[in-house]
Amino acid sequence: MRRAAAGDREAFAAIYERDRTVVYRFARLMSGSNATAEDVTQEVFVTLIRTLSSYEPQRAGLLTYLYGVARNLTRNRLRRDRRFVALDTAAGTPCSSGDDPYDAAARAQERALLRRVILSLPSRYREVIILSDVQGLTYAETASILQVPVGTVRSRLSRGRRMIAMRLQKTEVPGGLPAVRPIERCVV
Repeated sequence: MRRAAAGDREAFAAIYERDRTVVYRFARLMSGSNATAEDVTQEVFVTLIRTLSSYEPQRAGLLTYLYGVARNLTRNRLRRDRRFVALDTAAGTPCSSGDDPYDAAARAQERALLRRVILSLPSRYREVIILSDVQGLTYAETASILQVPVGTVRSRLSRGRRMIAMRLQKTEVPGGLPAVRPIERCVV
Protein backbone atom coordinates (compact mmCIF):
# COMPACT_ATOMS: atom_id res chain seq x y z
CA MET A 1 0.00 0.00 0.00
CA ARG A 2 2.82 2.41 0.82
CA ARG A 3 4.44 1.76 -2.56
CA ALA A 4 1.11 2.21 -4.35
CA ALA A 5 0.47 5.45 -2.44
CA ALA A 6 3.94 6.65 -3.51
CA GLY A 7 2.95 6.16 -7.16
CA ASP A 8 4.31 2.67 -7.86
CA ARG A 9 2.04 1.37 -10.64
CA GLU A 10 3.20 -2.22 -10.24
CA ALA A 11 2.25 -2.17 -6.55
CA PHE A 12 -1.23 -0.89 -7.41
CA ALA A 13 -1.55 -3.49 -10.19
CA ALA A 14 -0.68 -6.21 -7.66
CA ILE A 15 -3.39 -4.95 -5.31
CA TYR A 16 -5.86 -4.84 -8.19
CA GLU A 17 -5.03 -8.35 -9.39
CA ARG A 18 -5.24 -9.77 -5.87
CA ASP A 19 -8.56 -8.16 -4.85
CA ARG A 20 -10.57 -7.44 -7.99
CA THR A 21 -12.25 -10.85 -8.12
CA VAL A 22 -13.46 -10.58 -4.53
CA VAL A 23 -14.82 -7.07 -5.12
CA TYR A 24 -16.49 -8.13 -8.37
CA ARG A 25 -18.10 -11.18 -6.75
CA PHE A 26 -19.48 -9.10 -3.90
CA ALA A 27 -20.88 -6.45 -6.28
CA ARG A 28 -22.35 -9.19 -8.50
CA LEU A 29 -24.08 -10.87 -5.60
CA MET A 30 -25.41 -7.56 -4.25
CA SER A 31 -26.69 -6.29 -7.58
CA GLY A 32 -27.53 -9.42 -9.52
CA SER A 33 -25.95 -7.93 -12.63
CA ASN A 34 -22.63 -8.60 -14.33
CA ALA A 35 -22.61 -5.14 -15.89
CA THR A 36 -23.25 -3.39 -12.58
CA ALA A 37 -20.59 -5.51 -10.90
CA GLU A 38 -18.04 -4.59 -13.55
CA ASP A 39 -18.84 -0.89 -13.20
CA VAL A 40 -18.72 -1.03 -9.41
CA THR A 41 -15.41 -2.93 -9.44
CA GLN A 42 -13.89 -0.30 -11.70
CA GLU A 43 -15.25 2.52 -9.52
CA VAL A 44 -13.90 0.85 -6.36
CA PHE A 45 -10.36 0.82 -7.71
CA VAL A 46 -10.63 4.34 -9.13
CA THR A 47 -11.74 5.42 -5.65
CA LEU A 48 -8.80 3.55 -4.15
CA ILE A 49 -6.38 5.37 -6.46
CA ARG A 50 -7.85 8.70 -5.39
CA THR A 51 -7.78 7.88 -1.68
CA LEU A 52 -4.49 5.96 -1.39
CA SER A 53 -2.74 8.83 0.34
CA SER A 54 -5.49 9.15 2.97
CA TYR A 55 -6.02 5.41 3.57
CA GLU A 56 -5.39 4.54 7.22
CA PRO A 57 -4.61 0.82 7.66
CA GLN A 58 -5.08 1.01 11.44
CA ARG A 59 -8.78 1.88 10.92
CA ALA A 60 -9.54 -1.08 8.64
CA GLY A 61 -7.76 -3.69 6.57
CA LEU A 62 -7.57 -3.06 2.84
CA LEU A 63 -10.11 -5.72 1.93
CA THR A 64 -12.51 -4.38 4.55
CA TYR A 65 -12.06 -0.92 3.07
CA LEU A 66 -12.68 -2.21 -0.46
CA TYR A 67 -15.83 -4.07 0.63
CA GLY A 68 -17.10 -0.88 2.27
CA VAL A 69 -16.50 1.17 -0.88
CA ALA A 70 -18.12 -1.55 -3.03
CA ARG A 71 -21.09 -1.70 -0.68
CA ASN A 72 -21.67 2.03 -0.84
CA LEU A 73 -21.21 2.22 -4.61
CA THR A 74 -23.55 -0.74 -5.21
CA ARG A 75 -26.24 0.67 -2.92
CA ASN A 76 -25.98 4.09 -4.54
CA ARG A 77 -26.17 2.57 -8.00
CA LEU A 78 -29.24 0.48 -7.11
CA ARG A 79 -30.87 3.45 -5.41
CA ARG A 80 -30.18 5.61 -8.46
CA ASP A 81 -31.62 2.98 -10.80
CA ARG A 82 -34.58 2.64 -8.38
CA ARG A 83 -34.87 -1.03 -9.11
CA PHE A 84 -32.97 -4.26 -8.78
CA VAL A 85 -31.39 -5.49 -11.94
CA ALA A 86 -32.54 -8.95 -13.00
CA LEU A 87 -30.10 -11.78 -12.71
CA ASP A 88 -28.07 -12.32 -15.86
CA THR A 89 -28.58 -15.75 -17.32
CA ALA A 90 -25.94 -17.70 -19.10
CA ALA A 91 -26.59 -19.09 -22.56
CA GLY A 92 -25.96 -22.57 -21.26
CA THR A 93 -24.34 -24.45 -18.46
CA PRO A 94 -21.21 -26.32 -19.45
CA CYS A 95 -21.14 -29.93 -18.39
CA SER A 96 -18.93 -32.89 -19.06
CA SER A 97 -20.06 -35.98 -20.87
CA GLY A 98 -20.07 -37.87 -17.55
CA ASP A 99 -22.56 -35.50 -15.89
CA ASP A 100 -26.17 -36.52 -15.63
CA PRO A 101 -28.03 -33.79 -17.53
CA TYR A 102 -30.95 -33.94 -15.10
CA ASP A 103 -28.67 -33.47 -12.06
CA ALA A 104 -26.77 -30.64 -13.78
CA ALA A 105 -30.04 -28.92 -14.64
CA ALA A 106 -31.37 -29.40 -11.11
CA ARG A 107 -28.20 -27.91 -9.57
CA ALA A 108 -28.26 -24.96 -11.96
CA GLN A 109 -31.91 -24.32 -11.20
CA GLU A 110 -31.32 -24.55 -7.44
CA ARG A 111 -28.43 -22.05 -7.67
CA ALA A 112 -30.55 -19.68 -9.75
CA LEU A 113 -33.41 -19.95 -7.27
CA LEU A 114 -31.08 -19.28 -4.33
CA ARG A 115 -29.63 -16.22 -6.13
CA ARG A 116 -33.12 -14.86 -6.76
CA VAL A 117 -34.10 -15.42 -3.13
CA ILE A 118 -30.95 -13.70 -1.85
CA LEU A 119 -31.53 -10.76 -4.21
CA SER A 120 -35.10 -10.45 -2.93
CA LEU A 121 -33.92 -9.89 0.65
CA PRO A 122 -33.81 -6.35 2.03
CA SER A 123 -30.25 -5.02 1.60
CA ARG A 124 -29.38 -5.11 5.32
CA TYR A 125 -29.96 -8.90 5.36
CA ARG A 126 -28.57 -9.52 1.86
CA GLU A 127 -25.30 -7.79 2.81
CA VAL A 128 -24.62 -9.94 5.88
CA ILE A 129 -25.57 -13.15 4.07
CA ILE A 130 -23.21 -12.35 1.20
CA LEU A 131 -20.34 -11.15 3.39
CA SER A 132 -20.58 -13.87 6.05
CA ASP A 133 -22.00 -16.93 4.32
CA VAL A 134 -20.88 -16.46 0.72
CA GLN A 135 -17.62 -14.52 1.09
CA GLY A 136 -16.71 -16.26 4.35
CA LEU A 137 -15.85 -13.17 6.39
CA THR A 138 -15.94 -13.27 10.17
CA TYR A 139 -18.63 -11.48 12.14
CA ALA A 140 -16.09 -8.86 13.18
CA GLU A 141 -14.98 -8.21 9.58
CA THR A 142 -18.59 -7.99 8.43
CA ALA A 143 -19.42 -5.62 11.29
CA SER A 144 -16.46 -3.42 10.37
CA ILE A 145 -17.50 -3.23 6.71
CA LEU A 146 -21.13 -2.47 7.55
CA GLN A 147 -20.18 -0.19 10.46
CA VAL A 148 -22.53 -1.95 12.87
CA PRO A 149 -21.97 -3.89 16.10
CA VAL A 150 -21.17 -7.62 15.89
CA GLY A 151 -24.47 -8.39 17.61
CA THR A 152 -26.31 -6.64 14.79
CA VAL A 153 -24.46 -8.80 12.26
CA ARG A 154 -25.47 -11.94 14.16
CA SER A 155 -29.12 -10.95 14.40
CA ARG A 156 -29.34 -9.88 10.75
CA LEU A 157 -27.63 -13.08 9.66
CA SER A 158 -30.07 -15.16 11.68
CA ARG A 159 -33.06 -13.25 10.36
CA GLY A 160 -31.75 -13.36 6.79
CA ARG A 161 -31.23 -17.12 6.95
CA ARG A 162 -34.77 -17.59 8.27
CA MET A 163 -36.13 -15.41 5.46
CA ILE A 164 -34.24 -17.48 2.88
CA ALA A 165 -35.51 -20.74 4.37
CA MET A 166 -39.10 -19.49 4.39
CA ARG A 167 -38.90 -18.27 0.79
CA LEU A 168 -37.32 -21.51 -0.38
CA GLN A 169 -40.04 -23.54 1.36
CA LYS A 170 -42.68 -21.60 -0.54
CA THR A 171 -41.09 -22.57 -3.86
CA GLU A 172 -40.64 -26.29 -3.14
CA VAL A 173 -42.71 -28.98 -4.76
CA PRO A 174 -43.96 -32.06 -2.87
CA GLY A 175 -40.80 -34.09 -3.67
CA GLY A 176 -38.69 -31.57 -1.73
CA LEU A 177 -36.78 -30.07 -4.67
CA PRO A 178 -37.75 -27.10 -6.78
CA ALA A 179 -39.45 -28.04 -10.01
CA VAL A 180 -36.94 -28.73 -12.80
CA ARG A 181 -37.66 -28.35 -16.47
CA PRO A 182 -35.77 -30.79 -18.70
CA ILE A 183 -32.97 -29.38 -20.80
CA GLU A 184 -32.33 -30.27 -24.41
CA ARG A 185 -28.52 -30.28 -24.47
CA CYS A 186 -25.38 -29.28 -22.60
CA VAL A 187 -23.00 -26.65 -23.87
CA VAL A 188 -19.57 -28.26 -24.24
